Amino acid sequence: MPITFVNPDTVHPTGGRYAHAALVEGPGRRLVISGQVGTRPDGGIAEGGEAQIAQALENLRAILASQGMGPANIVKMTVFLTDPGLIGPWREARARALEGHAPASTLLIVAGLADPRLVVEVEAEAFA
Repeated sequence: MPITFVNPDTVHPTGGRYAHAALVEGPGRRLVISGQVGTRPDGGIAEGGEAQIAQALENLRAILASQGMGPANIVKMTVFLTDPGLIGPWREARARALEGHAPASTLLIVAGLADPRLVVEVEAEAFA
């Protein structure tokens, strides 16, 4: 099966040795999306937890769109939050961003992420 690594121009550069997503094509198309954080396309980090959640979900949607997919194609999400106080805002933002779609999901509260300014990271897998 051919694998294409994806870094759309509508999302910030990775700045590291990873791709934003990997598209696996065969009888179907499986898109594995790296953890998305509150970094805007210009490289700046959104201010505050709710703004970072919104930006991470916007990044996720942009990557899906770059491959002709949308929220309904997501089959699994994993979410990392550094503050349990963000669980409510995360759930509300997720419901809006996924337009009612409810994929398999895991939510973890963690001590920190790769950059101490970040408070949320969202990874997902989609299938079309």
